[in-house]
Amino acid sequence: MAWRDAKASTSRLLLFMASIILGIAAVVSIQLFSQNLTDNIQRQSKSLMGADFIIDSDDVPNERAQAIIDSLQPDAKEVTFVSMIAFPKNGGTKLVNVRGLEGKFPFYGTIKTLPANAGDQYQNSGGALVDATLMLQYNIQPGDSIKIGELTLPIAGSLKSIPGSEGISTSVAPPVVIPYEYVEATELLQFGSRKEYQFFFNQPDADLTALEQRVEPQLDVEDADLDTHTSTSRRLGRRYENVGAYLNLAAFIALLLGCVGIASSVNIYIKEKLNAVAVLKCMGASRKQSFLIYLIQIAGIGVIGGLIGTAIGVGLQAIFPYLLREFLPFDLEITITAQPLIMGVLLGLFMSVLFALLPLMRTWYVSPLEVLRVTNSSSARSNMARVIIIGLIVLSLYLFSWWLLKDALFALGFVAGVLVTFAILAGIAIGAMRLIKRYFPKRAGFTTRQSLLNLFRPNNQTVVLLVAIGLGTFLVSTLYFTKDILLGKTEIGQASERANIIALDVQPDQLDAVVATFEENGLPVIDNIPLVTMRMHKIKDQLVSELRVDTTRQIRGWILNHEFRTTYRDSLIPSEKIIAGSWTPSQKTGELVQISISDNLAQDANVTIGDRITLNVQGVLMETVVGSIRQVDWANLQINFSIVFPSGILESAPQFNVLTTYAPTEEQSAGFQRDLVRKFPNISIIDLRQVFNVVEDILDKVSWIINFMAFFSILTGIIVLIGSVRTSKYQRIKESVLLRTLGAKNRQILRITALEYLFLGILGSLVGIVLALVSSLLLALFIFKEPFVPSAVPFIVFLPAISILVLIIGLSNIRSVLSSSPLEVLRKAA
Repeated sequence: MAWRDAKASTSRLLLFMASIILGIAAVVSIQLFSQNLTDNIQRQSKSLMGADFIIDSDDVPNERAQAIIDSLQPDAKEVTFVSMIAFPKNGGTKLVNVRGLEGKFPFYGTIKTLPANAGDQYQNSGGALVDATLMLQYNIQPGDSIKIGELTLPIAGSLKSIPGSEGISTSVAPPVVIPYEYVEATELLQFGSRKEYQFFFNQPDADLTALEQRVEPQLDVEDADLDTHTSTSRRLGRRYENVGAYLNLAAFIALLLGCVGIASSVNIYIKEKLNAVAVLKCMGASRKQSFLIYLIQIAGIGVIGGLIGTAIGVGLQAIFPYLLREFLPFDLEITITAQPLIMGVLLGLFMSVLFALLPLMRTWYVSPLEVLRVTNSSSARSNMARVIIIGLIVLSLYLFSWWLLKDALFALGFVAGVLVTFAILAGIAIGAMRLIKRYFPKRAGFTTRQSLLNLFRPNNQTVVLLVAIGLGTFLVSTLYFTKDILLGKTEIGQASERANIIALDVQPDQLDAVVATFEENGLPVIDNIPLVTMRMHKIKDQLVSELRVDTTRQIRGWILNHEFRTTYRDSLIPSEKIIAGSWTPSQKTGELVQISISDNLAQDANVTIGDRITLNVQGVLMETVVGSIRQVDWANLQINFSIVFPSGILESAPQFNVLTTYAPTEEQSAGFQRDLVRKFPNISIIDLRQVFNVVEDILDKVSWIINFMAFFSILTGIIVLIGSVRTSKYQRIKESVLLRTLGAKNRQILRITALEYLFLGILGSLVGIVLALVSSLLLALFIFKEPFVPSAVPFIVFLPAISILVLIIGLSNIRSVLSSSPLEVLRKAA
């Protein structure tokens, strides 16, 4: 019976199936990708690091730290720093990441070079390995020379890849590898220079867990860190968690939309089958038999939809490595495992049956008297069954979203939001029907009155269609608004007259000569910022050394180990705003120093206005008190600081300067950089044009991925919409036939249908977008903690597009009525 009935309703059942296919495809493809990413990270973690474990320090390790390092017997070491380099061949200059290496690093993975043997011979030959892309840009060949500070070396080969250098960072500062013994000759490691010392260990049999527990706390006290290949694997996994969370959220929304489509379509489908069920019961069919006929149909649809969706998900798997290759520090190897495939098929079956249960239960409680239309009431048991099924749906949604999003609280909030939205949409639909019924325009024309009557007549589909349209619009619009928040969070703006060149590490004795060089090149000095380095010594009467070993502390670990670069000035800059306390512009020596700290530092250090902090300013302890807390716009490419002193306190402290300027053309920028590097090799220059280009390229790729997943959900929503509206086709056909039999013209029927569906489309999509606006505002404030500037796209594009789509689908429902005679249609229905 299930098979026979399904053959007569093939087109409608195919629409049910289409609702679930894309949702399953999204879930399967993302689950497969996440599994492959995790497996690849775990498998390649040693090759990414190049060693079993590393000990690193931001400065030359102190005596105690060096003793710990020596006791573990390092197999290689490295010092890394950022500097400007020059190519004497053509005068080109570039900011690079210099890596001075000693030993046979890497122990896992390889240094890929051209010629191939350059990575093995550069330390013995005394040459440099230069990033391959950089050599192409400056037309440099192996054998040419490179000038690093006061040192000139031959180029031994072009560097294609080396463990420890990742794609995005190397776009701004490409790697240059030189022998460790030549670092001192560069004369670049001066006061204030950013540098990192690393010691590499080749000990495959070491107990890394025990090492982390025993050695890491000791190194932490000495301002050094232990990093194992297993911790690198975990860190890389966390780095891609945000991407995975967003993709999972998009997949869940696509699947949820499919489930909404199934629920609304099956509701209309079963409502039309109730008379047939009543006839079956009159002929002796049991409740179980009549229920199973349609349950088997829905289960079959779920299995077939799950199979097709799983196949599409496997096919999409090949796209993700291409989309994300710029963000991954390795080539992603794709393997297809059985678990996501089995999950896709079972998910199709489970979700189809689960969301169809509520309308299916109506077949269980249909009375044979329905044939005679004697009764239209449901029993108390029907209401109890409805409550149980709704509870099962909510519980299943929560458990599934928890499994996908990996966060119980976020999953609870998301499901609660969907349920509240569902309730609001249903309430608005019911309220709209009552308002129209109460304030019915009796003097309006026949077509207007008839279209409004259709919204609250018996067996109307107003609530079902409004909920389907509104919820679909809500989910898709929320995804779109969330995309704007994510992209806005990393958006970069570049004002035409803002500084686009930054000169770092300018020593006090060089300052006047550097300023003169700016003037010789016709460039103004926009900012001249003094920098003083210091560390935390005591926070609220607690020594930092004691806090490091205190497991109950409420202070973030980075505060205790960080070397702060601070400045002093008498005014705020545009990227800052005082949110607590008062700004102190200047003070005299001998007074208790009123410092201003950023809001994130106040939160992580658990301090507020009036709390005392003792700072170690290069060996001199300075007592300070938090006088003000600033909100800092870190996304703004200005030079911002966590700690700012008033003027009059740090002027005599050891310091160096950062200067900024604006170069209107690339030619002027390049000429200035060559002149400055030639005169002052220790100064590093950041050309923000290159940074803008790199970041904009990355954001373009991120935007493409987010739009791709949003398109997935939008496409699913359109299919759900088509299914929901098309399934009401057969109810509309009967009404339109009766109207034509009574003498209604085609034009009148078209207007009646058009007005009804236009009302449903506008109201449903408008409410969905408004609810999405509210939910996105809450996400921006409480989850992303970012200002929310809503996009007009959902109102300008989604609202009219969805309304027109609903109208077109609705009008297509009665096409056969308009092209046939009433008698012919009635005979077909019979």
